Amino acid sequence: MSPLTLRGTTFRNRVWLAPMCQYSAAGDGVPTDWHLAHLGARAVGGFGLVLAEATAVVPEGRISPEDVGIWGDEHVVAWRRITDFVRSRGAVAGVQLAHAGRKASTYRGFGEGAGTVPAAGGGWDTVAPSAVAFDGYAAPREMTPEQVAAVPGQFAAATRRALDAGFDLVEVHAAHGYLLHQFLSPLSNHRDDAWGGDLAGRARLLLDTVDAVRAVLPDDRPLLVRVSATDWTEGGLTVEDVAQVAVWLREHGVDLVDVSSGGNVHASIPVGPGYQVPAARTIRETAGIATSAVGLITTPEQAEQVLADGSADVVMLGRPALFDPHWPLRAAHALDDKTPTLDHAGDAAATVLPGQPTGWPVQYARGSWG
Repeated sequence: MSPLTLRGTTFRNRVWLAPMCQYSAAGDGVPTDWHLAHLGARAVGGFGLVLAEATAVVPEGRISPEDVGIWGDEHVVAWRRITDFVRSRGAVAGVQLAHAGRKASTYRGFGEGAGTVPAAGGGWDTVAPSAVAFDGYAAPREMTPEQVAAVPGQFAAATRRALDAGFDLVEVHAAHGYLLHQFLSPLSNHRDDAWGGDLAGRARLLLDTVDAVRAVLPDDRPLLVRVSATDWTEGGLTVEDVAQVAVWLREHGVDLVDVSSGGNVHASIPVGPGYQVPAARTIRETAGIATSAVGLITTPEQAEQVLADGSADVVMLGRPALFDPHWPLRAAHALDDKTPTLDHAGDAAATVLPGQPTGWPVQYARGSWG
């Protein structure tokens, strides 16, 4: 529950909300009251960073037609009311900027169908580094050099809007088989131009994108990048590859690498408690950069041990945060931490009552013990 400072931003603790798609946007990627309630509840619940889901930098970058975006002024207005509330509860508001590439235009998984959404159903043609389909999806078009060169500018423009929308930081999504991961992995990038070939060539688009985003962010705002540390497939990315990429990311102004894995191809993944934590540790030690660990971290004691061991600087919670929006407050109680997390002087709605162990809002005081 100790604070962490990256550049000029201090997080009240090291339990952060992982970005999780809600597939609940209004038309054209506009966030709704659902996003206000979902993200706002986690801010009330004590998360140090509330990181909004994969948010498309262009319309064709959405994972599904129901995904959120940040390519227009209407998105700025809608996001602003959400970030205002998140920040009022003491959390840092962040957004994950994304382009889905060949994994765009898919059904959201709520029972309507599977695979690629056809044009008649609101879908669109997808693009990728190479014309290689994700298994079960429609084949993408290989991006032209001009299209590739335009990507960093799209992320930079989205960053400007994110700042206008009240976000304190951005995370560039380069994991889970989406566009920037597709360029990094030899399994999906078969190009023979400047954006293909060896690891340095395949990393070029990611680094150019990071440079474009960093140029827009004020110096006191942190920049995060989510990576998949391995493709879990022979011939794909390895932890050693991604550790080298993390070295380059640090040199290009990235402050924390958010370490996940997989997603670019169907793979057999040995899932178990904390199964991605060793990759976070390897990247942290090799690149000399702060990392977050995510993936089947479920108990306060387990999360505390990840940090105490030096495997990561932060833990990200996904599914446990869906189950319990107050996970950090409950964890602080379980770990006997008495530090208030929602003490906003002068804000009667958020003032910590004397004797409360973890800073539950006064509205929830009668349910904050036990």
